[in-house]
Amino acid sequence: MGSYRFFEEYNQPVTDDLKEHYKGILERIGEDTSREGILNTPERASKAIQFLTSGNSQDPAEILKSAMFSEDYNDMVIIKDIELYSLCEHHMLPFFGKAHIAYIPNGHIVGLSKIPRVVDVFARRLQVQERLTHDILECINTTLNPLGVAVVIEASHMCMMMRGVQKQNSTTTTSGFRGQFEKIETRNEFLKLIASNLS
Repeated sequence: MGSYRFFEEYNQPVTDDLKEHYKGILERIGEDTSREGILNTPERASKAIQFLTSGNSQDPAEILKSAMFSEDYNDMVIIKDIELYSLCEHHMLPFFGKAHIAYIPNGHIVGLSKIPRVVDVFARRLQVQERLTHDILECINTTLNPLGVAVVIEASHMCMMMRGVQKQNSTTTTSGFRGQFEKIETRNEFLKLIASNLS
């Protein structure tokens, strides 16, 4: 057995309280909470919602600050195709897709894994895509103080696909740009690179 072990830790009183609420919801929609398939669902749902909203208790700026390094590099750094999964705050249904992020360092670079972690922190909150885009953009811009930062998010929303207008093939794209990326030539270079296959 290896030395590494992944585990999730939950606040037991919160888990128990949420479990009772989920049990009540299931009963009110007509489910038999004593049947085998549903018996443990309230506890699983309780743990799932805590995980999916765990970004509320995390500070994304601190994540970036933990891996900032002085470096004389001032060309574009792009991390693209970052998977993201979030919950729409209007219906608490998932939306999911990819984030593409770039920044131009201004004396400091950041460990590459920290950018996707920042995405996860903001995505693991009840969100709307527009605010998610803005939150990621402003966190990177304020913490790293780069010469420029760009964020593009492409996502599909289950609230549109499963209910309401029921448009299964629609996607939503949001974007934000600061600093050098407000210049059309820099922005176009970024958009061209995230659309291309460099392999």
